[in-house]
Amino acid sequence: MQATGLEEAIARAIAALDFGRVRKEYWDQNECIYLKGFLPQAVVEQYFVPQVENLKPELNRNYIPGHKKGGSVSYFTVREQAKEFLTLYRSPAFLGFLTRLTGAPLQLCPEADPHSCALYYYTEPGDHIGFHYDTSYYKGARYTILVGLVDRSPSCKLVCQLYKDHPSKPMKELSLSTAPGDVLIFNGDKLWHAVTPLGENEERTVLTMEYVTDPGMNPFKRLYSNLKDSFAYFGLKAVFRGKS
Repeated sequence: MQATGLEEAIARAIAALDFGRVRKEYWDQNECIYLKGFLPQAVVEQYFVPQVENLKPELNRNYIPGHKKGGSVSYFTVREQAKEFLTLYRSPAFLGFLTRLTGAPLQLCPEADPHSCALYYYTEPGDHIGFHYDTSYYKGARYTILVGLVDRSPSCKLVCQLYKDHPSKPMKELSLSTAPGDVLIFNGDKLWHAVTPLGENEERTVLTMEYVTDPGMNPFKRLYSNLKDSFAYFGLKAVFRGKS
């Protein structure tokens, strides 16, 4: 019954959108759209926030000097302990909406991808991530969806630089709060983005979901992706447990 209620809430959220306006803005912004309050806060607090708290003991802290500091929980742990997040990730209604929005033949990531549906925790002062693209190592494109879950931080913002390296448009910067239920959708190879440092006594948690157009990946890129995920996000044990 709980999953059914969440699925109904997802369907209502999609139906409430002005799809024509959303799609136009997505393409006008070089395949990026910020949907404030896409999911009602009450839905996030009922279905997702308890799981955020339950998974805190499982997070892997990571630190790369000059680039990132924070905590992550991989898809493998989410799959085992917090299936509410998979209801959203695997929702036929949500995937259908994303496919219409992007015009791309989107698929779920392979089961061995720890990023496919994962949590990022910013819980200690200075937690952040520097500017980067969500580069696709797959043969096809990879699309990222970020969902705000917990946002008790006036200083920790998602900063997006639209049109970076675009041949004809000037760069435009957005500084976004990811309040519970806010959603950002973008093509991972096109949005240059970062998260500013967390302040004292603050906390921020987001859900990240990845979809691909072709799940194939050559062995060299697979190895590189696994090593990056091990050291920058989830830890060796978590990443290679998922490969077994």
